[in-house]
Amino acid sequence: MHHELRRKERGSTELEARDLLERGEYGVLSTCGHDGQPYGIPLSYCVINDAIYFHCALEGRKLENMAAESRVSFCVVGKTEVLPDQFATRYESVIISGRAAEVFDGEKQQALEGLVAKYSAGFRAKGLQYITAQWERTRVFRVGIEAIRGKARR
Repeated sequence: MHHELRRKERGSTELEARDLLERGEYGVLSTCGHDGQPYGIPLSYCVINDAIYFHCALEGRKLENMAAESRVSFCVVGKTEVLPDQFATRYESVIISGRAAEVFDGEKQQALEGLVAKYSAGFRAKGLQYITAQWERTRVFRVGIEAIRGKARR
């Protein structure tokens, strides 16, 4: 399932790709609806084991799309620097693909705690209260990493 890179020298190692995935601030989730219309949405996420997790409200377009088609793509772009005189840009990016599935109970709790640890590390106790308060209004999804591809121009 790993796609060939058009320019091999731009490929980064899987380790580098996973590192960027871990430290990325946000990513863009791309879904496809039953009508074939693609839809990309930026979101916060965390990485646990071999999957990314994200949370969302109880309804919305990405939820409808994931119900129709569980296969998704998720892209994170790291540091970029435009090099005007070279008509080029330094960049690093990673794209994963996998299937989105809703998680519940302990796995949902673990994912929400992972998000608190990543984005609000200094506010763990408050974060745990927030998780409890928002539990019924929050859905959590896992995307298992079936393929991962990193690219970089350094």
